[in-house]
Amino acid sequence: MKSEDTPFEGGPMDGRVLPVLLGITGHPPKTYRIPVPDPRGGEPTVLVYRRVERGQGRLGLTRRWKYVHDPEGRRGRVRRWPWSRPDTTPGGKPDAPHG
Repeated sequence: MKSEDTPFEGGPMDGRVLPVLLGITGHPPKTYRIPVPDPRGGEPTVLVYRRVERGQGRLGLTRRWKYVHDPEGRRGRVRRWPWSRPDTTPGGKPDAPHG
């Protein structure tokens, strides 16, 4: 698989550049999680970095990416398909099928 040297900004990884594996689209993952072990053997801390565009590549054809520290460590948006939503209709009857 291909990898790309990707810079990190903010947090403990600020200024470092790591080789990140690219997906089938040629882009690195949207979220990069780094588990940091607890020195006392407790639950590891997870550093969360989000992918953002860092500018155009040569000739403006390819995008280049960097990771920015997300101190809150949000999980990102959860996409819910219309048919997977919980039943909120009065009387508890399922919605009519779409189609």
